[in-house]
Amino acid sequence: MLAQEPGQAVFPVFGTSGHLLVSDPGLLPDALVRLQSELAAIDAACSRFRPDAELARANAMAGRTVVVGPLLAEALDVAWRAAEETGGIVDPTVGAAVRGLGYDRTFASLRPEQVGAPATAPAPGPASVEWEPARRRLRLPAGVALDLGATAKAWAADRCAALLAQSTGCGVLVNLGGDLAAAGPAPEGGWRVAVADDHRAPRPDSPIVAVESGGLATSGTAVRAWTRDGRRTHHIVDPRTGRNPQPCWRTVTVAARSCVAANTAATAALILGRVAPERLREAMLPARLAHENGDVVRVCGWPADAPAPRRGAA
Repeated sequence: MLAQEPGQAVFPVFGTSGHLLVSDPGLLPDALVRLQSELAAIDAACSRFRPDAELARANAMAGRTVVVGPLLAEALDVAWRAAEETGGIVDPTVGAAVRGLGYDRTFASLRPEQVGAPATAPAPGPASVEWEPARRRLRLPAGVALDLGATAKAWAADRCAALLAQSTGCGVLVNLGGDLAAAGPAPEGGWRVAVADDHRAPRPDSPIVAVESGGLATSGTAVRAWTRDGRRTHHIVDPRTGRNPQPCWRTVTVAARSCVAANTAATAALILGRVAPERLREAMLPARLAHENGDVVRVCGWPADAPAPRRGAA
């Protein structure tokens, strides 16, 4: 008897696209409704592009203490842990630097050409921020802005996959702009995922990997990029300089126990450049690093590239 095809749906989210797969297709409609409701709540809490979002309001109130809601508080805790685990390489206080590079609106509405040279500076670091998790009290210094782009989408994928697996009782894969989380019983052989520069348009020869649980994340500089002052600019910021890191890796894909862990490591690798493979080996994280020149480095057992039929690919 042939295995049942998973139910799947594609939808816009966070200025990119999302992909939901469930092992029981009959449960897809209810799962999609619940997923989109949860994502809407997360967007209302964590977006820096919506003026009515909690994070945007907190950034606008820098210099004053605000009390944030439970969702934003959880997202802030995740961002603070990522900063600590990476020694500050993945830093939520890069908001002003990201804006200075021209990423001051959703990527879908960015113009191809932004006029003027970037005005950036090193990120002040989480230690500059007064954050009391128990009381959910946040105070940003004047001029400091938070950007949770390095962790919030991955955290949302983890959170939503766990919620849906619990409510449906079936296997679930949530893909939010290339940040994937799997929960519940996976299909036989795992969820088959194409690894590509652009998750929305994998090439016919894109390698395929199987994901059974945890998270998989691809960070890169090939898609979310624009031109500013005649120079190619992208959304990855080195908090030590407030600018894009020196060119090295085009994309980095990491597998980990969670999507947050995978995306944190992938983002850090893009910033760290040539030393990234050794850091990933030290962390024992399987990863695929594609160099700007096309060379590919694989660490910790990442399989050789092998295109395969994409049944259930995300």
